[in-house]
Amino acid sequence: MHIDMNSLLEVFPRALISLFCLFIITRLIGKKQVSELSLFDYVIGISIGNFAAEITINTDVPLINGIVAVLIFGLIALLVAKITMKSIFLRRILTGVPTLVFQNGKFIKENMKKTKYDINDFLEECRSNGYFDVNEIEYALVEANGKISILPKSENKPLTPKDMQIKMPKASLCANVIIDSKLLPNNLENMGKDKKWLDKELKVRGYKDYDNILLATLDLQDKLVIYEQKGPTQVLEVLE
Repeated sequence: MHIDMNSLLEVFPRALISLFCLFIITRLIGKKQVSELSLFDYVIGISIGNFAAEITINTDVPLINGIVAVLIFGLIALLVAKITMKSIFLRRILTGVPTLVFQNGKFIKENMKKTKYDINDFLEECRSNGYFDVNEIEYALVEANGKISILPKSENKPLTPKDMQIKMPKASLCANVIIDSKLLPNNLENMGKDKKWLDKELKVRGYKDYDNILLATLDLQDKLVIYEQKGPTQVLEVLE
């Protein structure tokens, strides 16, 4: 097999340029494009990906043509995102609306057909949401991004401290201070602590170094939680 080194050398800078363009466009569009995709976002994402692949591999296509195509689709996505923020009508057309598929213990078959959800798909999403018994569900709807949101029956809702009239300390964010046995000094500093404090806390818990620590988190109440590199001694098999 003959390898054309000149073609390979030409592909390398084109790949870097297309990657750079994709990164810039993604930054412009925002995090929504890289999270759960609506139908419009999905189409835009596929198109931009195809353009990037084309200008990288197909050296017969002028590089500038591919870059312009990527920029045009990226700007269209950005424009649509801004328009749909202001117009509910266009948001419904381009982004879609939630569709009720389960109500008061009954499936709405017409809506399930519209969303292309069958019973197995529905049950899988229910299990992903923590509901293994459909009888525990009052309402279920398919969001615009295809995920199912579930409202359980009142008697199946989990109890909260408010329901039990229990006062709880204010919730706070926690920071990762050790990941893969490596200290993250900036995160530690942001929590108002230093390496000396952390090493002292770890020593009290029997850790001489970070080698056996997979993850360590610290919250604003100085609660340090440690997860070790070694997992459970016995791993249960998941039933199919």
